[in-house]
Amino acid sequence: MRGWERAVAGLSSVRLRATAAATLVVALALGLATLILVLSLRGSLVSLADAEAAKKAMAAVPYAETLEVKRADDAELAAGTPAQPLPTVAGKEGEVHLSDGRVARLADPDLMITKKKAAAATEWASPGEYAVAGVEVRTATGPATVLARVSLDSVQQALRTLYQALLPGVPALLAVVAGMTWLSVGRALGPVAAIRAKVADITARDLNQRVPVPRSKDEIAALATTVNGTLDRLETAVERHKRFVADAAHELRSPIATLRARLELAEPSELTEEALADVERLQSLAADLLMLAKLDAGEPLRAAELDLGQVAAEAALRARRRPEVRVELDVEPDVVLQGSSAHLDRLVTNLADNAVRHAASTVRVRVAAEGGEAVLKVSDDGPGIPPGQREAVFGRFTRLDEARARDAGGAGLGLPIARDIALLHGGSLVYGDGGFVARFPLRDG
Repeated sequence: MRGWERAVAGLSSVRLRATAAATLVVALALGLATLILVLSLRGSLVSLADAEAAKKAMAAVPYAETLEVKRADDAELAAGTPAQPLPTVAGKEGEVHLSDGRVARLADPDLMITKKKAAAATEWASPGEYAVAGVEVRTATGPATVLARVSLDSVQQALRTLYQALLPGVPALLAVVAGMTWLSVGRALGPVAAIRAKVADITARDLNQRVPVPRSKDEIAALATTVNGTLDRLETAVERHKRFVADAAHELRSPIATLRARLELAEPSELTEEALADVERLQSLAADLLMLAKLDAGEPLRAAELDLGQVAAEAALRARRRPEVRVELDVEPDVVLQGSSAHLDRLVTNLADNAVRHAASTVRVRVAAEGGEAVLKVSDDGPGIPPGQREAVFGRFTRLDEARARDAGGAGLGLPIARDIALLHGGSLVYGDGGFVARFPLRDG
């Protein structure tokens, strides 16, 4: 996965959380607003219906006061005398005989006159279906109540219309909010993704790179500016370190060479032999440090066409030898690539030296062309490197004493130098089950 893709993947969770939080807040607000709207509309429409019912009852009062509301006598009830028909003109004339002694209806079916308001209203107007209003009046037989009812069908219809608009409207609005939040947060975090991708691509060799600073002049721009300031200070510190290592290694070469020459001219003894061995190690360490300094400095590679097999054969034969260890070559001809002969010679030498130190009896160096790549394999029949430490051996000044019990010396810089050289040639160097494997791109054409 490339750097910018890793950055986007890392930020997607923040983007998702921000979108989910914004959508949830808007959903709660819309839910509360919808509830208030429905309750307010229903209350308003019911109040209007109540007012209309009251107006209707008031309009019927003059007619109701001319009516006589009374209970039919027992004789009429026993004889089965039917109740008088309802008045046809809102009760202006005649008496209304109520068969149950409770209700006298006016001509309008939405008007009623009764002496028992509660019971009559419940039977006559079902709760929730009608709005009911009553007005007290005086009739020929005493006080009564004129009731008027207004159907609530229009209220229910208005609420149904509102529901039909809200049910698809609210989810659609939430989808719009989620989409806009997703886009807005993504746009706001875009510079962060670019900053992270650039920081991930910056290595110790290219500290001269800087992260992009957005034009927004906000906190993200301030973060980018701070990161660039940190990179400036880090680059300065690394450059000082590289110069120090290069200068120290360069300055040590002359006195070490002089010391070695004097020891070689001295009378042979056990002490001088040990001193010479130590001086050789110092000389090797100074050379390694100088090589690392050059590699870290990013000096341009003086590349030319070369045969990797020829370079590997010559370097392997010059490797340090142990009497009991033989070096076998398995080299294909015409494995040609673009590279530096000196650098690749150093790579093979370091790998061969390492293999000779740890081999039981045999070191094998193989060069072949595989799948469009030049492949160099250096293996030995020694104890090998445990799987959990195969990457650690490429760390500078790393020595695996337990795995390499017979290590006769070395500062732990040979393998890091070999890997840096492989990377400088656009290749790779790893340790596998069969030993060290370096791969390089073959020459085009």
